[in-house]
Amino acid sequence: MELFPAIDLREGRVVRLTRGDYDKMTVYGADPCAQADAFRRAGARCLHLVDLDGARDGVPANVQAIRAIVEQGGLYVEVGGGIRTQAQIERYLELGVGRCILGSAAVTDFAFAARMLRTYGSRLAVGVDLRQGMAAIHGWREDSGVEGLAFCRQLADAGCTALIVTDISRDGAMQGTNLDLYRQLCGALPGVAVTASGGITRMEELEQLERLGAAAAILGKSLYTGALDLAECLERLGRGKGDAL
Repeated sequence: MELFPAIDLREGRVVRLTRGDYDKMTVYGADPCAQADAFRRAGARCLHLVDLDGARDGVPANVQAIRAIVEQGGLYVEVGGGIRTQAQIERYLELGVGRCILGSAAVTDFAFAARMLRTYGSRLAVGVDLRQGMAAIHGWREDSGVEGLAFCRQLADAGCTALIVTDISRDGAMQGTNLDLYRQLCGALPGVAVTASGGITRMEELEQLERLGAAAAILGKSLYTGALDLAECLERLGRGKGDAL
């Protein structure tokens, strides 16, 4: 299982939200490149970047910071947040981003998502963010009315090979991840690389996720608060086998 330490960007700063609430934001740094390099030096091979301004407003707003991190090198970078057109996908891929993540656009315009999945294959993942089992959109502020697990199956049928699934109620809450959710997903979607995201706070959870068949896990607030040590997690998991990529 691969580990993706996360950097959430808002107005160029490194931040974390609690349960996706923009009013419950903690700033952890003003230099995203320094944070990315710290993760690399700890042994990370991959990095999960989210443009929170883009996710909320629908237009990427932290491209300069993302470009600087990519140009710094040494990490496979995936990016999400506000990617809603093919031009935006192309822009990020041209910067050297390894994989783009569709979020709200996949829910609101499934035909577009299916077309992009056919076009970009493994260079595109879909992020499915769940609140009480339903997909949330537009920076997690709106519920779509789309049932999450059924939507994941629909994406798999459309050719999606990588899903990043977040239980919003656990994200940033430091209360543990939703293992039952990932048990369902990993069992129901053979051939789809499932990334677990939201609430992972203990090494034991990572080990359970690996046993369930998760391809990757995203670590955010647990790293920033010191609840988990990235170097130790990577060592305990054998630093991943690249299955998520």
